[in-house]
Amino acid sequence: MTQPRRPRRCQLSVPGSSEKMMTKAADLDLDHVFLDLEDAVAPSAKPAARGMIVAALNNLTWKPRTLCVRINDVGTQWCFDDIIEVVTGAGERLDTIMLTKAKSVSDVMFVHLLLDQLEAKLGLKRRIGIECLIEEVEGMMNVEAIAACSDRLECLIFGMGDYSASQQIQITSVGSSGSYPPDLWHYPRYKMTIACHANKIDPVDGPYANFRNEEAYLREAERAHTLGMVGKWAIHPSQVPLANRVFTPDPAAVADARKQKTAYEAALKEGLGAINVDGVMVDAASIRIVQNMIDRADLIGQASL
Repeated sequence: MTQPRRPRRCQLSVPGSSEKMMTKAADLDLDHVFLDLEDAVAPSAKPAARGMIVAALNNLTWKPRTLCVRINDVGTQWCFDDIIEVVTGAGERLDTIMLTKAKSVSDVMFVHLLLDQLEAKLGLKRRIGIECLIEEVEGMMNVEAIAACSDRLECLIFGMGDYSASQQIQITSVGSSGSYPPDLWHYPRYKMTIACHANKIDPVDGPYANFRNEEAYLREAERAHTLGMVGKWAIHPSQVPLANRVFTPDPAAVADARKQKTAYEAALKEGLGAINVDGVMVDAASIRIVQNMIDRADLIGQASL
């Protein structure tokens, strides 16, 4: 069984311990929101935050298209209860569970098997997907195996904050490149993105902490987009339109892509393998590239011009 494809141009982080912020997030029109039980919630507040998240999922009218809860990692005392309480209380409203600090296949399969049991026990009609943060060096070393391990897995996210600590990278702000001249995150982004696309799941870029620096956020988002990532986190609502700007296909480019595909399909029927469309050479390889753009446009319901 495979999970549905979902748009993930922007994933907005919302503290699960803040009723005010969850209420505000429910009214935002975006692809994906995750209610956080991990870093945004103090240890003493985690048990109460579970109940607040359940209430918010059940009682608010949500505009975001994907509802997710970020849980604590499997090495903590909270992970088991995070899954049990949230799924038992609001499983019918939940699209995905986001596992933090996934280091190995066994971490993911712990969540997978627990969801199997809960869905059977509760009689849930919709299957809950899994999203995983790759934010430890062990996780990056095992990313190919992680990406292939579960048919519940929908996406991997590069969490450069904890990853920086894990690798002892010398930066002072999450998501920045520090004093490193090229793109500091090129290799882990590249490695994770390859693993995702090889297994037909979504690669997503993580946070940029200085939400007042729009230029830097856009630069990081564009780098991620160029490598084949499908979206980026937002830690503040002001970053949502920036992510959408980068990861939404240009309507004119989509129109050109559809035109090229139509012309190429007609040419194939005439026995032609390569054609000229508005001065551009179109063949099987170039159609594969434009098909990616068409697929992303179709996923968000974007019509051509």
